[in-house]
Amino acid sequence: MIRLAMVVLFLILNFALQLENALAATLNLPSTSLQDGPALLAGQASNSTALNAFGISPVSIAADGTYYVTLQAGQISFRAALDTGSADFWLDSTACTTSTCTSVPRYPLTYDSPTFVSINNNETTFTVSYADGTGASGFVARETVDVANVTVANQAFGVVTNSNITLVSEVSGILGLGFSRQSEISTRAANGPRRFFSTLAQQGILDYPVFGLSLTRNDTGTFTLGAIDVSVVQNLSQVIWNEVVSFSPVGTQTNTSGYFFWAIRMSSFAVNGTQYTPQPTYPGPSDNSSIALLDVTRLYSSFPSSRLVDESGQWAIPCDSSATMSFNFGEGTSFVLEPTDYIIGPAEGNPDLCLSWPKASPPSADGVDWLLGTPFLRTVYSIWSYGIDYQEPPMIGLYPRNNASAPVQPFSVVESSFSSESATIATTLPNFVLSTPTYTTPSYAFNTSVPAVYGEIVQSELATSTYSPLIGTLAVNATALPQVSGAYTLLVTNSNGAVVTSTYHISQPSVTLGVPPGWSSAASRSVPGGGLAISMMIALVAGTWIL
Repeated sequence: MIRLAMVVLFLILNFALQLENALAATLNLPSTSLQDGPALLAGQASNSTALNAFGISPVSIAADGTYYVTLQAGQISFRAALDTGSADFWLDSTACTTSTCTSVPRYPLTYDSPTFVSINNNETTFTVSYADGTGASGFVARETVDVANVTVANQAFGVVTNSNITLVSEVSGILGLGFSRQSEISTRAANGPRRFFSTLAQQGILDYPVFGLSLTRNDTGTFTLGAIDVSVVQNLSQVIWNEVVSFSPVGTQTNTSGYFFWAIRMSSFAVNGTQYTPQPTYPGPSDNSSIALLDVTRLYSSFPSSRLVDESGQWAIPCDSSATMSFNFGEGTSFVLEPTDYIIGPAEGNPDLCLSWPKASPPSADGVDWLLGTPFLRTVYSIWSYGIDYQEPPMIGLYPRNNASAPVQPFSVVESSFSSESATIATTLPNFVLSTPTYTTPSYAFNTSVPAVYGEIVQSELATSTYSPLIGTLAVNATALPQVSGAYTLLVTNSNGAVVTSTYHISQPSVTLGVPPGWSSAASRSVPGGGLAISMMIALVAGTWIL
């Protein structure tokens, strides 16, 4: 902690010196001083064995609801959506001329980046596809990647040359934060880092192998690497820690179980206090069974006049609902959602009925049937720990941001949120009530002849064992986790000699996207503010949530 304190002090002093002149020029103030400012941007400290790092970056919401960060690839700035459901990093490139590519900043292949490394003469293929039928393809190369002031050299990434994936808000690609078994690049790119976050963990680059997410609906959130944002987490003792479950292998790809999804067990869910025990789709073969359509139907049965909208599993409920939803993982704390958390918006053709979250999905062979994404994650601060070989399983920490005992929001608050967000959905409900569809449950995808045991520590997949465990199930010492802050306090002395205290939060700087250093281009996109887009998912797998 002495090393951390020294880093924090250096950053405070360094930032104060830079900020003083800027404030004096902007506000016409004679002097300023900085107070209560933990590491504002990022910290790096060296010891006798390794260079450890931590960092923090703003995160913002894109027009399609995903969350993104601004990163650098070869010193070129891009926005990339954060995705816990995949493991690879990819960017659209100038070799991609589809309309979906040309509408966003692209990695310029005509630029001779000094840190770009070709793999197999650019003939190592990269392909990614998504459940909605979209996909992208290209080749694998290497580049120096900097996220939240944490750098990985020779990072493998997908250089997209063909795509029909629609990206908005100047987002150029995806930064996957999942486990290595989700990687398309892993088997194709040898001799160097393949996945960004797992590389940071497995090479011991971070102060601790964690990342943290603070997602908001309107304001700028934060993405931390190697540390947690203590401007959000006010009391570390209130973080609820959950072990990530392991999965049996798929087919004969390996003879050991391993971590596939960011998935944790859920013990119950409730609507207005009516509690339900999850009913898994695959109760027999594995603990990794899923919560399927039946459970979502049970949830909406607690809402009078609720209706199934279509066979995609979308439901509608009365817009004036005053019910709360709550979810419980393991024992203890329930995580509560107010109406403004789960109501999406009124249906245009039926304005008294509102589309609602969560959405029901049919049973899936991988056991991931109920995806709980940003509506839930906005109600918590989430901490994602990669685990440590031989010592600590991967963990997900959840810090509640909603007060479980607070009064339910009145309908006026819900109406106000519709107005402020222009939330009316261009949907007309069918003029008859749909019955709950029935589906044939597919065969379970995982090879259960190789058992996956809850609580096991799968070896050689996790962070280097040189880390000392802090948040394992036997002992939790979360206060020892590295800490940064997305907020800082300024004591400003005005011209009358009065001292004024103001608190600020980090925000996106003005950057030019997709343009190499020293280049100028009429097609460049200079964006003030902005942020990071994160595509986040939480799914329930046999009483298990997947984030």
